[in-house]
Amino acid sequence: MTPEPRRPRLLYIAFYFPPSRASGVYRARATANHFAAAGWDVTVFGAPLRFLYDVNGSTDEKLLETVDPRIRVERPELNLYRWQYELREMSWFRGTMPTVARKFYEWRERRQFPEPYVSWGRSAVRRAVAMHRREKFDAVLATGNPFAAFAAAWAINRLTGLPYVIDYRDSWTLDLFTDGPNFPPRHPAWRWERRVMSRSSGAVFVNNALREWHAHRYPKAADRMLVVPNGWDPDLLDVPADRPPAGSGPDRPLKFGYLGTVTSVQPVEEMAAAFAEARKHPELAGAELNIYGHLGFFKHNHAQYLPRLGLNPQGEADPATDIGIRLRGPVSKTEVSAVYEESDALVFMAAGGKYVTSGKIFEYMASGRPIVSVHAPGIAAGEVLAGYPLWFHADSLDPHEVAETFVAAGRAAREATPEVRAAARRHADNYLRDNLLMPLEDRMREIVARPEDRP
Repeated sequence: MTPEPRRPRLLYIAFYFPPSRASGVYRARATANHFAAAGWDVTVFGAPLRFLYDVNGSTDEKLLETVDPRIRVERPELNLYRWQYELREMSWFRGTMPTVARKFYEWRERRQFPEPYVSWGRSAVRRAVAMHRREKFDAVLATGNPFAAFAAAWAINRLTGLPYVIDYRDSWTLDLFTDGPNFPPRHPAWRWERRVMSRSSGAVFVNNALREWHAHRYPKAADRMLVVPNGWDPDLLDVPADRPPAGSGPDRPLKFGYLGTVTSVQPVEEMAAAFAEARKHPELAGAELNIYGHLGFFKHNHAQYLPRLGLNPQGEADPATDIGIRLRGPVSKTEVSAVYEESDALVFMAAGGKYVTSGKIFEYMASGRPIVSVHAPGIAAGEVLAGYPLWFHADSLDPHEVAETFVAAGRAAREATPEVRAAARRHADNYLRDNLLMPLEDRMREIVARPEDRP
């Protein structure tokens, strides 16, 4: 009997992995599942559960159930120094000599890697080398942020020779919100990025604008750069029924939905002001804008967003000043289909400039619902949405202009024909995640098979 060929072994370094529900976790989950289904033996290095539950406070147990059971998940240790606020949680050293402990921690961080997650990166390197000695990996794939994942891949390469590919689901040295540098000229992050890029066997970006920016900065690595857009996952989304979502009655107040984390860099006030003005139009009388998701990335950030959304400290609307915004709380990724089913139109609120795409927009398109854009003009997401027939957007963030797009989207929710909705879904089918990941998996197999092509 001929023995089965050995499955190639992949080490995937992805800090935000289920049960995390951080914005980048869906790309990480899909990538690991794709490689496992394609015949790879996949080991994931994720964040410690204590960080996800006690510090980040943003988890989704049901999402964890969607991870391919063949995937092995390891959780290297992370020093929680920066997130400890209670004396009983601190070490004896920090509790008795806090100033000395802080200086030592900051010195070690500056010396080794300029990021709070450097201890996790060190732990990942130690564990990877130990596991590689027992049973060899064939390649490393690292996704950032945090970018300690990239540094860990680089260090593993130096110690073992394993080829690695880095996946920029986020930008490291480019500020996506200003289109300028993220660090001053002599900051160590620049040196680290050059170091990591020079030894990588590939660098992956979510859109062509980001690939071009990095290719200009690192021309010697340009031929190893690849674009793998975000997409949507059919296993996490039951596409809503092909009917006008407002079809239960022409006079029923419309329901708009925003699904995702609300952040401090998004145009929250502009969105709220525009929706308040749009509700004055007869077609949007009594309309609601339902916010599904977390307010901020950490659980202690919640309160600061409430007044920006026109809500009181309890998260409720004051009847005297009600602008129609409702806080519905987080929704499990496995239950978002119900949100799309109940929403007549969707709100895409994003920050940043021409390099920003956002993973949420692909799922929005798959729903076939009208989409209202609330963001500055010219962001990379516009290239994705350009062929979507139910996209409504203004050329600025002026609340009056954005209000008009809310009204237009509401009208489309009532009047769009089955042919228009079908065209919208066909456009979304171009972004099925598994199809988009195929070139990356092909590239990884080439790297493993042809060691002479590595840098």
